[in-house]
Amino acid sequence: MKFEAVTIKDIAKALGISTSTVSRALRDSYEISPETKLLVLECAERLGYRPNPIAQSLKEKRSRSIGVVVCEIANNFFSQIINGVESIAYDRGYNVIISQSRESYDREVIDLQYLASRSVDGLLISLSTETNDLSHLKSLHAKGLPIVLFDRITDEINTHKVIVDNYKGAYEMTEHLIQSGYKKIAAIAGSEYLSITAERLAGYQEALNAYNLHPGNGYTKHCFYGGMVFSEVEEAVNKLLIQKERPDAIFTTSDKLTMGCLKTLKRRGMKIPDDMALVGFSNTDIAELVDPPLSLIRQPAEEMGRAATELLLQLIESKRPVVEFEKRVLSPELQIRSSSIRSSLP
Repeated sequence: MKFEAVTIKDIAKALGISTSTVSRALRDSYEISPETKLLVLECAERLGYRPNPIAQSLKEKRSRSIGVVVCEIANNFFSQIINGVESIAYDRGYNVIISQSRESYDREVIDLQYLASRSVDGLLISLSTETNDLSHLKSLHAKGLPIVLFDRITDEINTHKVIVDNYKGAYEMTEHLIQSGYKKIAAIAGSEYLSITAERLAGYQEALNAYNLHPGNGYTKHCFYGGMVFSEVEEAVNKLLIQKERPDAIFTTSDKLTMGCLKTLKRRGMKIPDDMALVGFSNTDIAELVDPPLSLIRQPAEEMGRAATELLLQLIESKRPVVEFEKRVLSPELQIRSSSIRSSLP
């Protein structure tokens, strides 16, 4: 049986009045008596009537919805961001439509086309690992769609942006490794297209330079899909392990890379942290439960979601064109645990 929503025609038929009377009563028009309004509202409640959001959006020229595009909802970091987005959006009367690109440029383009076709009032997006051509995003922005970028951003679009201080987090964690006695520190990073990759590797490299440590190019490995494909993480770790001077620590730049690296090292029978220390960016809630507990750079993901949504709603609800934009930078938190602290220094 096909589902059919209750309409004002059903209410009018049940009460034996015109649809125009029902419509005006539901709008609380002064033209309709209080007695009739009460009858209409009671009937609407009894029949389970709900206003048609599409019809309302056509009338108001607003859908009261925002679109969110992330690479993967199952990623702890992005699921926490979505929690932050929804906490603000629903309190302000907006629905949230979530799409995931799965790190695919083509899927990101399709996601944006779908959201635009649904007439969302605005868009929050973290770019996919494959996204190098921004024409699809620039086109929507040029047409006036309010857009806020978060986490993985680009400077090619002039709008609000919300990020974490990736450089600071990477620098401080690399410095922690050095001060813990590790000198041959490798890095496993995501796609070179991504802003977060460049910022995190810059912090890592600058910390090494500050302590006069200069590992070769072979100590930095890129996993294009950021750990979504486990085999690429496994390959990166194995290449590090066959270096002439094998690293004594690995710094990773994302959730999936951190956990994929841990899985690979354990499969190889390596003792963490004595054979290999492991640290990285991750918002996983099981970091304290694995053996050994992981040292992580944790990002304020929910705060990022809330901040990005607040900035987007400012764009949507502004009565005048917005010409000044903010780049909001949030501070990460270092959580030091056993995976980066040797029981004894060499």
